[in-house]
Amino acid sequence: MITITALTKRYGRTVVLDRLSMEVHPGRVTGLLGPNGAGKSTTLRLLLGLGTPTSGTALIDGRPYRELRRPLHRVGALLDATAVPGGLTGRHHLAALARANGIGRARTDAVLEEVGLAGAARRRVAGYSLGMKQRLGIAAALLGDPAVLVFDEPANGLDAEGIRWIRLLFRRLAAEGRTVLVSSHVLSEMQHTADHLLVIDRGRLVADAGTAEFTARSAAVPVLVRTPAPDELRRVLLEAGARTTPEADRALTVHGLEVSRIGDLALAHGLAIHELTPRPTSLEEAFIALTAPAGGKD
Repeated sequence: MITITALTKRYGRTVVLDRLSMEVHPGRVTGLLGPNGAGKSTTLRLLLGLGTPTSGTALIDGRPYRELRRPLHRVGALLDATAVPGGLTGRHHLAALARANGIGRARTDAVLEEVGLAGAARRRVAGYSLGMKQRLGIAAALLGDPAVLVFDEPANGLDAEGIRWIRLLFRRLAAEGRTVLVSSHVLSEMQHTADHLLVIDRGRLVADAGTAEFTARSAAVPVLVRTPAPDELRRVLLEAGARTTPEADRALTVHGLEVSRIGDLALAHGLAIHELTPRPTSLEEAFIALTAPAGGKD
Protein backbone atom coordinates (compact mmCIF):
# COMPACT_ATOMS: atom_id res chain seq x y z
CA MET A 1 0.00 0.00 0.00
CA ILE A 2 1.07 3.59 -0.63
CA THR A 3 0.68 5.89 2.37
CA ILE A 4 1.30 9.63 2.12
CA THR A 5 1.08 11.60 5.36
CA ALA A 6 1.23 15.39 5.79
CA LEU A 7 3.53 15.61 2.75
CA THR A 8 4.78 19.16 2.24
CA LYS A 9 7.12 20.54 -0.39
CA ARG A 10 8.22 24.15 -0.63
CA TYR A 11 10.51 25.87 -3.09
CA GLY A 12 11.36 29.12 -1.37
CA ARG A 13 8.05 30.81 -0.67
CA THR A 14 6.17 28.63 -3.13
CA VAL A 15 4.18 25.80 -1.54
CA VAL A 16 3.75 22.95 -4.03
CA LEU A 17 2.36 20.37 -1.57
CA ASP A 18 0.54 21.47 1.56
CA ARG A 19 0.31 18.68 4.18
CA LEU A 20 -1.05 16.23 1.60
CA SER A 21 -2.34 12.96 3.09
CA MET A 22 -3.81 10.04 1.14
CA GLU A 23 -3.69 6.28 0.75
CA VAL A 24 -3.58 4.09 -2.35
CA HIS A 25 -4.93 0.59 -1.76
CA PRO A 26 -4.22 -2.66 -3.61
CA GLY A 27 -6.75 -4.41 -5.80
CA ARG A 28 -7.97 -1.37 -7.70
CA VAL A 29 -6.81 1.22 -10.21
CA THR A 30 -6.47 4.59 -8.48
CA GLY A 31 -6.43 7.74 -10.58
CA LEU A 32 -4.47 10.78 -9.40
CA LEU A 33 -6.05 13.89 -10.90
CA GLY A 34 -5.54 17.62 -10.59
CA PRO A 35 -5.08 20.78 -12.67
CA ASN A 36 -1.65 21.61 -14.02
CA GLY A 37 0.47 22.82 -11.14
CA ALA A 38 -1.63 20.99 -8.55
CA GLY A 39 1.34 18.93 -7.34
CA LYS A 40 0.71 15.54 -8.99
CA SER A 41 4.17 15.06 -10.49
CA THR A 42 5.85 16.37 -7.35
CA THR A 43 3.91 13.85 -5.29
CA LEU A 44 5.05 10.97 -7.51
CA ARG A 45 8.67 12.14 -7.53
CA LEU A 46 8.77 12.36 -3.75
CA LEU A 47 7.12 8.95 -3.47
CA LEU A 48 9.86 7.46 -5.67
CA GLY A 49 12.75 9.10 -3.84
CA LEU A 50 13.53 11.60 -6.61
CA GLY A 51 13.29 14.52 -4.22
CA THR A 52 13.24 15.31 -0.53
CA PRO A 53 10.05 16.57 1.12
CA THR A 54 10.11 19.67 3.28
CA SER A 55 8.17 17.62 5.82
CA GLY A 56 5.88 14.60 5.97
CA THR A 57 6.31 11.12 4.55
CA ALA A 58 5.58 9.11 1.41
CA LEU A 59 5.86 5.38 2.11
CA ILE A 60 5.47 2.13 0.20
CA ASP A 61 4.45 -0.72 2.49
CA GLY A 62 5.59 1.41 5.42
CA ARG A 63 9.07 2.22 4.04
CA PRO A 64 10.57 5.05 1.97
CA TYR A 65 11.46 4.07 -1.58
CA ARG A 66 15.15 4.81 -0.96
CA GLU A 67 15.27 2.06 1.68
CA LEU A 68 14.02 -0.64 -0.68
CA ARG A 69 16.63 -3.20 -1.74
CA ARG A 70 16.34 -4.09 -5.43
CA PRO A 71 13.37 -1.75 -5.76
CA LEU A 72 12.12 -3.05 -9.12
CA HIS A 73 10.94 -6.18 -7.29
CA ARG A 74 8.71 -4.00 -5.09
CA VAL A 75 7.80 -0.97 -7.19
CA GLY A 76 7.52 -0.40 -10.94
CA ALA A 77 7.24 3.16 -12.22
CA LEU A 78 6.98 5.17 -15.43
CA LEU A 79 7.41 8.93 -15.04
CA ASP A 80 9.04 9.98 -18.33
CA ALA A 81 9.00 7.65 -21.31
CA THR A 82 11.59 9.75 -23.17
CA ALA A 83 14.26 9.44 -20.44
CA VAL A 84 16.07 6.52 -22.12
CA PRO A 85 19.38 6.93 -23.99
CA GLY A 86 18.55 6.83 -27.68
CA GLY A 87 21.63 4.80 -28.55
CA LEU A 88 20.42 1.76 -26.62
CA THR A 89 18.15 -0.85 -28.09
CA GLY A 90 14.95 -1.64 -26.22
CA ARG A 91 16.34 -5.01 -25.20
CA HIS A 92 19.66 -3.54 -23.95
CA HIS A 93 17.83 -0.95 -21.86
CA LEU A 94 15.71 -3.59 -20.12
CA ALA A 95 18.63 -6.00 -19.79
CA ALA A 96 20.67 -3.38 -17.92
CA LEU A 97 17.80 -2.76 -15.51
CA ALA A 98 17.34 -6.49 -15.06
CA ARG A 99 20.99 -7.13 -14.23
CA ALA A 100 21.04 -4.31 -11.68
CA ASN A 101 18.06 -5.86 -9.90
CA GLY A 102 18.92 -9.54 -10.15
CA ILE A 103 16.26 -10.31 -12.75
CA GLY A 104 16.77 -13.10 -15.30
CA ARG A 105 16.92 -12.67 -19.08
CA ALA A 106 13.71 -14.65 -19.58
CA ARG A 107 11.75 -11.94 -17.78
CA THR A 108 13.11 -9.31 -20.16
CA ASP A 109 11.80 -11.27 -23.13
CA ALA A 110 8.46 -11.82 -21.39
CA VAL A 111 7.76 -8.13 -20.75
CA LEU A 112 8.83 -7.14 -24.26
CA GLU A 113 6.29 -9.63 -25.57
CA GLU A 114 3.63 -8.40 -23.15
CA VAL A 115 3.90 -4.77 -24.23
CA GLY A 116 4.06 -5.60 -27.94
CA LEU A 117 7.70 -4.68 -28.54
CA ALA A 118 9.22 -8.11 -29.18
CA GLY A 119 9.59 -7.30 -32.88
CA ALA A 120 11.26 -3.94 -32.18
CA ALA A 121 13.49 -5.07 -29.30
CA ARG A 122 16.73 -4.85 -31.35
CA ARG A 123 15.99 -1.38 -32.70
CA ARG A 124 17.59 1.67 -31.11
CA VAL A 125 15.28 3.67 -28.85
CA ALA A 126 16.07 6.84 -30.85
CA GLY A 127 13.97 5.35 -33.65
CA TYR A 128 10.98 4.59 -31.46
CA SER A 129 7.79 6.63 -31.66
CA LEU A 130 6.47 8.19 -28.45
CA GLY A 131 3.91 5.40 -28.18
CA MET A 132 6.66 2.78 -28.47
CA LYS A 133 8.69 4.57 -25.79
CA GLN A 134 5.64 4.50 -23.54
CA ARG A 135 5.37 0.75 -24.06
CA LEU A 136 9.08 0.36 -23.28
CA GLY A 137 8.61 2.34 -20.07
CA ILE A 138 5.70 0.14 -19.09
CA ALA A 139 7.85 -2.93 -19.79
CA ALA A 140 10.51 -1.53 -17.44
CA ALA A 141 7.87 -0.96 -14.76
CA LEU A 142 6.69 -4.57 -15.09
CA LEU A 143 10.20 -6.04 -15.20
CA GLY A 144 10.47 -7.04 -11.53
CA ASP A 145 6.87 -8.29 -11.33
CA PRO A 146 6.21 -5.71 -8.57
CA ALA A 147 3.20 -5.40 -6.28
CA VAL A 148 3.12 -1.60 -6.60
CA LEU A 149 2.95 0.23 -9.94
CA VAL A 150 3.06 4.00 -10.50
CA PHE A 151 2.44 5.65 -13.87
CA ASP A 152 2.51 9.33 -14.88
CA GLU A 153 0.65 10.11 -18.12
CA PRO A 154 1.13 6.59 -19.53
CA ALA A 155 -1.29 7.09 -22.44
CA ASN A 156 0.70 9.91 -24.08
CA GLY A 157 1.50 8.97 -27.65
CA LEU A 158 -0.63 5.83 -27.70
CA ASP A 159 -3.17 5.30 -30.48
CA ALA A 160 -6.73 4.07 -29.85
CA GLU A 161 -5.65 0.43 -29.78
CA GLY A 162 -2.82 1.26 -27.41
CA ILE A 163 -5.11 3.14 -25.04
CA ARG A 164 -7.50 0.20 -24.94
CA TRP A 165 -4.58 -2.15 -24.31
CA ILE A 166 -3.25 -0.09 -21.42
CA ARG A 167 -6.71 0.15 -19.87
CA LEU A 168 -7.07 -3.63 -19.90
CA LEU A 169 -3.52 -4.02 -18.57
CA PHE A 170 -4.16 -1.76 -15.58
CA ARG A 171 -7.39 -3.56 -14.79
CA ARG A 172 -5.68 -6.93 -14.94
CA LEU A 173 -2.84 -5.79 -12.70
CA ALA A 174 -5.32 -4.49 -10.14
CA ALA A 175 -7.37 -7.70 -10.34
CA GLU A 176 -4.19 -9.59 -9.42
CA GLY A 177 -4.14 -7.67 -6.15
CA ARG A 178 -1.50 -5.09 -7.07
CA THR A 179 -1.55 -1.41 -6.13
CA VAL A 180 -1.91 0.64 -9.33
CA LEU A 181 -1.62 4.44 -9.23
CA VAL A 182 -2.10 6.36 -12.50
CA SER A 183 -1.77 10.12 -12.95
CA SER A 184 -3.35 11.37 -16.17
CA HIS A 185 -4.88 14.39 -17.89
CA VAL A 186 -7.00 12.17 -20.15
CA LEU A 187 -10.14 12.37 -18.02
CA SER A 188 -12.38 10.56 -20.49
CA GLU A 189 -10.07 7.55 -20.35
CA MET A 190 -9.67 7.71 -16.58
CA GLN A 191 -13.46 7.49 -16.25
CA HIS A 192 -13.29 4.09 -17.95
CA THR A 193 -10.10 2.93 -16.23
CA ALA A 194 -9.94 4.11 -12.62
CA ASP A 195 -11.95 2.47 -9.84
CA HIS A 196 -11.03 5.18 -7.34
CA LEU A 197 -9.98 8.82 -7.62
CA LEU A 198 -7.70 11.06 -5.62
CA VAL A 199 -8.01 14.70 -6.70
CA ILE A 200 -5.53 17.31 -5.58
CA ASP A 201 -5.67 21.05 -6.15
CA ARG A 202 -3.02 23.55 -5.09
CA GLY A 203 -1.19 20.82 -3.21
CA ARG A 204 -4.13 19.68 -1.13
CA LEU A 205 -6.41 16.66 -1.36
CA VAL A 206 -9.90 17.82 -2.40
CA ALA A 207 -11.54 14.47 -3.22
CA ASP A 208 -11.05 10.83 -2.26
CA ALA A 209 -13.86 8.72 -3.71
CA GLY A 210 -14.84 5.94 -6.07
CA THR A 211 -15.14 7.10 -9.68
CA ALA A 212 -18.90 6.51 -9.85
CA GLU A 213 -19.44 8.25 -6.51
CA PHE A 214 -17.31 11.21 -7.56
CA THR A 215 -19.30 11.85 -10.72
CA ALA A 216 -22.68 11.15 -9.12
CA ARG A 217 -22.26 13.66 -6.31
CA SER A 218 -21.15 16.48 -8.57
CA ALA A 219 -23.27 19.60 -8.40
CA ALA A 220 -22.86 19.95 -12.16
CA VAL A 221 -25.41 17.30 -13.20
CA PRO A 222 -27.09 18.61 -16.37
CA VAL A 223 -30.76 18.01 -17.15
CA LEU A 224 -32.32 17.68 -20.61
CA VAL A 225 -35.68 19.46 -20.76
CA ARG A 226 -37.99 19.23 -23.75
CA THR A 227 -40.91 21.67 -23.88
CA PRO A 228 -43.19 23.32 -26.47
CA ALA A 229 -42.27 26.69 -24.91
CA PRO A 230 -38.45 26.71 -24.64
CA ASP A 231 -38.06 30.50 -24.67
CA GLU A 232 -40.56 31.02 -21.86
CA LEU A 233 -39.08 28.20 -19.77
CA ARG A 234 -35.57 29.51 -20.36
CA ARG A 235 -36.50 32.91 -18.90
CA VAL A 236 -38.00 31.25 -15.83
CA LEU A 237 -34.95 29.07 -15.29
CA LEU A 238 -32.50 31.95 -15.74
CA GLU A 239 -34.36 33.95 -13.10
CA ALA A 240 -33.94 30.96 -10.75
CA GLY A 241 -30.16 30.99 -11.29
CA ALA A 242 -29.80 28.20 -13.84
CA ARG A 243 -27.64 28.12 -16.95
CA THR A 244 -29.20 26.81 -20.14
CA THR A 245 -28.02 25.64 -23.55
CA PRO A 246 -30.45 25.32 -26.47
CA GLU A 247 -30.69 21.89 -28.08
CA ALA A 248 -32.48 20.47 -31.14
CA ASP A 249 -36.23 19.76 -31.13
CA ARG A 250 -37.17 22.58 -28.72
CA ALA A 251 -35.06 21.24 -25.89
CA LEU A 252 -32.75 22.83 -23.34
CA THR A 253 -29.84 21.49 -21.34
CA VAL A 254 -30.08 22.99 -17.87
CA HIS A 255 -27.21 23.34 -15.40
CA GLY A 256 -27.45 24.36 -11.76
CA LEU A 257 -30.96 23.17 -10.84
CA GLU A 258 -32.18 19.75 -9.76
CA VAL A 259 -34.83 17.89 -11.74
CA SER A 260 -37.51 18.43 -9.10
CA ARG A 261 -36.86 22.18 -8.98
CA ILE A 262 -37.12 22.49 -12.77
CA GLY A 263 -40.44 20.59 -12.76
CA ASP A 264 -41.84 22.73 -9.93
CA LEU A 265 -40.92 25.96 -11.74
CA ALA A 266 -42.51 24.79 -14.98
CA LEU A 267 -45.71 23.80 -13.16
CA ALA A 268 -45.87 27.10 -11.26
CA HIS A 269 -45.70 29.03 -14.54
CA GLY A 270 -48.09 26.78 -16.44
CA LEU A 271 -45.46 25.52 -18.87
CA ALA A 272 -45.77 22.02 -20.33
CA ILE A 273 -42.83 19.61 -20.02
CA HIS A 274 -42.51 16.73 -22.48
CA GLU A 275 -39.18 15.39 -21.19
CA LEU A 276 -37.12 15.93 -18.03
CA THR A 277 -34.06 13.68 -18.04
CA PRO A 278 -30.90 13.97 -15.91
CA ARG A 279 -27.81 13.36 -18.02
CA PRO A 280 -24.98 11.33 -16.47
CA THR A 281 -22.18 13.62 -15.44
CA SER A 282 -18.85 12.93 -17.10
CA LEU A 283 -15.67 12.80 -15.07
CA GLU A 284 -14.50 15.90 -16.92
CA GLU A 285 -17.59 17.87 -15.87
CA ALA A 286 -17.31 16.75 -12.26
CA PHE A 287 -13.58 17.50 -12.20
CA ILE A 288 -14.05 21.02 -13.57
CA ALA A 289 -16.91 21.71 -11.17
CA LEU A 290 -14.67 20.74 -8.26
CA THR A 291 -11.38 22.37 -9.24
CA ALA A 292 -12.22 25.44 -11.35
CA PRO A 293 -13.81 27.48 -8.50
CA ALA A 294 -10.73 26.79 -6.38
CA GLY A 295 -8.49 28.45 -8.93
CA GLY A 296 -7.35 25.51 -11.07
CA LYS A 297 -5.49 26.54 -14.23
CA ASP A 298 -5.02 24.95 -17.61
